[in-house]
Amino acid sequence: MFSTLHHVCVVVADIDRAVRFYESVGIGPWHDYPPLTQYVDLHVPDRDAFLDLTYKYADLANAQFQLVAPGRGESPQRTFLETHGEGVFHVGFSVPDVTAAEKSSALPVLMRGRRTDGSGFTYFDTSEHAGVTLEIRQNRGSE
Repeated sequence: MFSTLHHVCVVVADIDRAVRFYESVGIGPWHDYPPLTQYVDLHVPDRDAFLDLTYKYADLANAQFQLVAPGRGESPQRTFLETHGEGVFHVGFSVPDVTAAEKSSALPVLMRGRRTDGSGFTYFDTSEHAGVTLEIRQNRGSE
């Protein structure tokens, strides 16, 4: 389940400042992540806080690099930022079937979201043991 790296996601306090820095060292171009409202089946600690996250991503030759800035409300991303400062919040891996992969895992689920076609994500609560949250995702289209 953790064999195909999709992305690394860094939580930041100021996403525009972070984009400017990464562009200055040659990482980019940056794109807005599609609206999080695409996840119709959503199990997160605070739905409003999740929907207020801002994500941007850059496609690299071998993986995607993501930035996330927490908005209002309490989210695991905000908790990480307040506790640890900016840094790698999660590492994401692609799987062919996110629901089947989640069911086959004994890891505790932190958050999950699914689109109408069944694709989506599951974050596992691994940060205490691994220092980082692990995510699996089933891509759709050109993701």
